[in-house]
Amino acid sequence: MHQDELFRVNPAVSEASPPAAPPVEAIPPNAPLAARMRPRSLDEVVGQQHLLAEGAPLRRLVEGATPASVLLYGPPGTGKTTLANLVSTATGRRFVALSALSAGVKEVRGVIEEARRRRAYATEDTVLFIDEVHRFSKTQQDALLGAVEDRTVLLVAATTENPSFSVVAPLLSRSLVLQLHPLTDDDVEALIRRAVADERGLAGAVEVADDAVAHLVRLAAGDARRALTALEAAAEAATVTGGPATRPVVDLATVESTVDKAAVRYDRDGDQHYDVVSAFIKSIRGSDVDAALHYLARMIEAGEDPRFIARRLVVHASEDIGLADPTALQAAVAAAQAVQLIGMPEGRLPLAQATVHLATAPKSNAVITAVDAALADVRAGGVGIVPPHLRDGHYSGAAALGNAQGYRYPHNVPEGVLPQQYPPDELVGKDYYRPSRHGAERTLYERVPKLRRTIRGGGR
Repeated sequence: MHQDELFRVNPAVSEASPPAAPPVEAIPPNAPLAARMRPRSLDEVVGQQHLLAEGAPLRRLVEGATPASVLLYGPPGTGKTTLANLVSTATGRRFVALSALSAGVKEVRGVIEEARRRRAYATEDTVLFIDEVHRFSKTQQDALLGAVEDRTVLLVAATTENPSFSVVAPLLSRSLVLQLHPLTDDDVEALIRRAVADERGLAGAVEVADDAVAHLVRLAAGDARRALTALEAAAEAATVTGGPATRPVVDLATVESTVDKAAVRYDRDGDQHYDVVSAFIKSIRGSDVDAALHYLARMIEAGEDPRFIARRLVVHASEDIGLADPTALQAAVAAAQAVQLIGMPEGRLPLAQATVHLATAPKSNAVITAVDAALADVRAGGVGIVPPHLRDGHYSGAAALGNAQGYRYPHNVPEGVLPQQYPPDELVGKDYYRPSRHGAERTLYERVPKLRRTIRGGGR
């Protein structure tokens, strides 16, 4: 059973059997280690000091000083469910938990109606904890608004996704948004050592080597639940192989054999998707090849669509490199085609090659700056009529209209460039493309002004 389910209750209850969060003492001894070690008070909570310091908003809420609904936003294993439970136990409120994965509008309305009855007849307030609230539809979230507005329920909602993207604006405006951070390595180590020694945990039944603790910390990546789950699995393995005569030792080899890889926080539909991709592109733009490869690896390991990665590389090749390295676009397109042809995992190789190429290439944003400036003028009405000598002359009557008359063919002169007006009158002398001095574009930095002087006849 998932540890969060230990706190879930049936919202459809009678007056005679009020649902409430079971006290920690009621958690059976065979429950998962992460559930047994769940903090019973604020003093046992590790991390989140920015929210739990004296006078901080979450501490005031837990202590009952601020009856405000909250959205707890943060990665898995950072204490969202624990803090929600503490809100109810510390203030004596009834606690009801729903999971957005299984509850619908009917269940939400049932909890609200029950909360109204209890408030009216038993003067008992209700804390409604909704896990994974970002998975609620707009209709389901809207069903909460009235009850949150009049404080029929004190809503404590948990989400791993940025509420700005996943929670409807009216509910967002009625709630205090508190962001939980991943636990630090020191925090995770403290939890591990506490779980080894505590009577609720392993009660000193095993010894954990320092290098094994360090490896567990790395594997957890700031996730307390993952750290304790891995510790429990390693302790069970050590107990089986250690024998009854000696105190089992969890060493590095035991941890490595029971837990094969670290957690990667990444949701292809969530804000981590956008954050990691953004960091990937910005690292390439900043020419940090190592950081770019790191973010590429995170996307690959998390199962991101390689075609999406390839498309971002193609865009970046023109947006941030352009003609400073004309081969960059070729490399990105080739990588995209290769990924389409060979798939994964082999596709990681052309993706990595293109990433290295683009990250180490000279940079120029002259192409995107030029086309966006031209588009801005067009959208603002700066179009004008096409000069007559540039118009199409391949139809009967074109010459009578003056079309294509006086056009000068550049190949008729040795230089291949001659004075002639090309833009509409309103845009004569307008410079859009401004080459940089980086890489191959340096040649254009010197050549383009000469071309303009010749074409414009030494004028504008």
